[in-house]
Amino acid sequence: MKKINYIIAAFSVLMLFACTKDFEEINTNPNAPIDAQPSLLLRQVIYNYGEEMSYEGFVAGNLLGQNLSMIDFNLFDRHNLSSPQLGGNPWPVLYTNLRDNQIILQKASESSAFKVYEGPALILKAYMGAALTDIYGDVPFFEALNGKSGNTTPKYDSQEAIYTADGGILDLLDQGIAAIDNYSGAARLEGDILFSGDLASWTKFANSLKIKFLMRISDRVNVATELQTIFAAGNYIQFNVENATYDFTSGPPNNFRMATLRSGDFNQYVMSLTSEEILKSLNDPRIEVLFRPRFGDTSGTTPYVGILNGPDLSNTISVADYSLPGTIFRENTGVLDANFMTAWETTFLLAEAAQKGLIGGNAQGLYEAGVRQAFEYWNTTLPASYLTTDSAAFGAFGADPLEQIVTQKWIANTINGYENWIEFRRTGFPRLKTVAASLNNNLIPVRMPYPSGEQTLNSANYNTAAASTNGNSVNVKTWWDAN
Repeated sequence: MKKINYIIAAFSVLMLFACTKDFEEINTNPNAPIDAQPSLLLRQVIYNYGEEMSYEGFVAGNLLGQNLSMIDFNLFDRHNLSSPQLGGNPWPVLYTNLRDNQIILQKASESSAFKVYEGPALILKAYMGAALTDIYGDVPFFEALNGKSGNTTPKYDSQEAIYTADGGILDLLDQGIAAIDNYSGAARLEGDILFSGDLASWTKFANSLKIKFLMRISDRVNVATELQTIFAAGNYIQFNVENATYDFTSGPPNNFRMATLRSGDFNQYVMSLTSEEILKSLNDPRIEVLFRPRFGDTSGTTPYVGILNGPDLSNTISVADYSLPGTIFRENTGVLDANFMTAWETTFLLAEAAQKGLIGGNAQGLYEAGVRQAFEYWNTTLPASYLTTDSAAFGAFGADPLEQIVTQKWIANTINGYENWIEFRRTGFPRLKTVAASLNNNLIPVRMPYPSGEQTLNSANYNTAAASTNGNSVNVKTWWDAN
C-alpha cells in the first residue's frame, strides 16, 4: 500500500480545510467528515502500523536479521540499504502513524469525552517512537509532530534523550499507565483491536514494553531496580492470551500482505543459511511452520535448504533448490498475527535479565517458560526432549545461556524482522554471517540510513544528523549499542 509524499511535521492529512471563505462551499465535500473520531484513528493506527510493519519486517527486516534471504541479487540483502526494493523504507510508516496518534492525544487533551484514549495513545507513541529510533538512531521526535504550530523543520533528537528525557519513551509509558490509573470516566475505549477496550491489558502491555526498553538501554543505564520492581509486581504480559496482537484473516482485505504479493516476488524470499543451521542444530520442528520443503527435493533427506544472504550474479540460482517461507505467510495467513508484544518476548527478556543478575528470577525457568510460550504461539508441539536432552536445553553441551535465550527469541520473532536485527546489534546473538557479496565492506549494518527526502525537506537539521553519523553511514552505532 503506497503512501503519499508528506512532510513529517505536517499535522494531519485527515483534517480538510477550504482555502478561503469564498471557496468553502465548492471545496468541501458535504458527504465527507471534516474530522476523524478518536475511535477511528485508534483503529487505523493499530491496524496500519501492524500491517505495514509486519510486511516491512518480513521483506526487509528478515533480511537484516538473516531469517530470510533473497535469490534475485537484491541490493538491500547485500547491505546497500539506500536501495530499498520490495521493502526497506519504514520511515513514512512510522511518522504517518505517530502523526495520527498525536491527533488522538490532542483530542484527549481537549475533551473529557475522549480522555479514555489518552493512556493507550501515550503507550503507542512510546512503542512507535522506540521502533523509529532503534532503526535509525537520532531522529526528529520531540518537535516532529508539531507541524500545526508552524514547525515544519524539526531538529533531530539524540537517542539517549528520546529514551530517557521527559516526554521520551520511558516517561511516556509511565504517563500512559498513570492516565489509565487516573481515568474515572464511563466512556469505553472504542476502536481498540488489540485488547477490545480493556484498559488493564494496556497497562500490562506498557509494563512489558518497559521491560523491553529497559533491557535495550541496559548497557548504558543501570536499570536493575526498575526491572526488579516490574518483575516483582507481575503486572505485565505473562500468557499468550494476553498478547498485544491482532489476527490477520484468511482472505482479503485483512490478510497478510504476502498473500497478495505476486508469485514472482514472493518466490524471491527463501530460507537463509543462518536459519537452516540454527533450526537444524536444535532439531526444531518449527522449521516446518516457518518454511516449506524445497521444490527440488525428491529424496526427502534434505527438504529444508537455505542460502547465504546477499548472493551475486556469479552463480545460477534456482528457487527450486531452496525452501520458501511457510504457508502461514501466504496461503494460510488466518493463523498469523500482527505482533506488537507477546508473553514469550517478555519472558525471554526477563530470562536475560535474570541471567545477567538484573532481577532475582530463575533464568532457566524463565527461559523454558519462554520456549513453551513461543512453541504455543507458532502452533507447534514442543518435543519432550527439546528442553531436557537436546541442544536447546539450558546450558546444554557448554552452550552460552544468553546466546540460547536470544536465539530462541530470534526464531519466534520471524514476523518482527526488524526486532531480530535490533537485538543482534544489542547482544551479538545469534551469530549472523558475512553476506555473500557485501556492498558494505563485509560489515553488518547497525542502523538504517535516513531517507533521501530528508535532505530536501529538512536540510539543515538533516545535515547536522548526517555529520554525526559519518555522512549518514549505516555503520555508526546508535547510543544504546555498546556491543
